[in-house]
Amino acid sequence: MSSEAHSLVYDDELSTLATLDRSAPIIAELADYDARFRGFDEGLNAARAVIDELGSTARDFSSTLEFSPERLDEIENRLNEIVRLKRKYGETIEAVLEHLRVSDERLQGIEMAEFREEELKKHLDVAADAYMKAASVLHDARTKAALKFSKAVEQDLQAVALEKAKFEVRFTESETFSANGTDIVEFYFSANPGEPPRPLAKVASGGEASRLMLILKTVAKGEPNGKTAVFDEIDIGIGGRVAEAVGRKLKDLAASQQVFCVTHQPQIASLADRHFVVEKDACCK
Repeated sequence: MSSEAHSLVYDDELSTLATLDRSAPIIAELADYDARFRGFDEGLNAARAVIDELGSTARDFSSTLEFSPERLDEIENRLNEIVRLKRKYGETIEAVLEHLRVSDERLQGIEMAEFREEELKKHLDVAADAYMKAASVLHDARTKAALKFSKAVEQDLQAVALEKAKFEVRFTESETFSANGTDIVEFYFSANPGEPPRPLAKVASGGEASRLMLILKTVAKGEPNGKTAVFDEIDIGIGGRVAEAVGRKLKDLAASQQVFCVTHQPQIASLADRHFVVEKDACCK
């Protein structure tokens, strides 16, 4: 571009300077015939000086430039590589650089995998040791609470005609970690004397199960949870004061949650807030 500018301004036969040099004597001759052409000499000389300086500057600038075919090939190859990377990894340079950053982090992770594995094992050992200590403290607290809970349940069972019943809380150790510690808690129950306690789900049934669940809920004294408890014929095999005691336990439980009870005992029904009468009507056609 600088060479072209030098030629147009200074060097060509039709350059600006050549045109100016050819027009200057013509204008001077016209000044002899018409005074309007006089006084342009100074402006023409100034213009020639400017053009002369501009041509020299363009010529000097062109001489400082270095053309390297190798460098041009390098730049073109680099531009082509950038286009290829954008086509493969993203539409912008920023997306390509982000892909490079993520890939570099993944590569470092692979190279540091063995070191990271040892480091994570150490962290795991420390965390497992802390977990076992916390689980041991929780187990001790549960064991103490279970003894008190079992005694309270057995004492209240006497009031609902289950005075010979046995109730135990047993613990087994889990093989896996959980947010609740390593204890697997299970209730054991025996309603009759001479029978060893067995898992609650396998031995209790009917009225016994209802009365035991009533005692468990009242002894536990849970916070109001919006749930509903349903007791079906909890009064089987009881009456009199025992039925009244069961009714009062139901009343206590109803203070923290909704309770439905199917009963034939007036002692229990009299303590309810609402009553529903259910009748069976059988007719023949």
